[in-house]
Amino acid sequence: MSDDNQVEIPQSFIALFIEPGRSKPAATRFFIAERYELCEDMASLLTQTAQEMLHGLGIAENDVLQRCYQGLAVDNGVFNALEAEWVVRRLAELSQWPQPAVLVAAS
Repeated sequence: MSDDNQVEIPQSFIALFIEPGRSKPAATRFFIAERYELCEDMASLLTQTAQEMLHGLGIAENDVLQRCYQGLAVDNGVFNALEAEWVVRRLAELSQWPQPAVLVAAS
């Protein structure tokens, strides 16, 4: 059995690929699995950085999450806005912080 079949992708991530009015993702399972693994890895990698920002900068958890989102959601970045939001919400979950109510991209 290949590793591809063993990756359990959360429904919250699959939902990023379901267009309004549709019930099935607009991307292949392989593509979604690749993007999921990238996003999950990024959320895990950001946990230490987020803790350092929290304590080093003396800012609130929500502000740390907002800054991480702004860094991830840049134009021509690795992540699109929906993926960036998912990464930050997963980061909050991994850090055991409250979910941010609203995430705003930098202008």
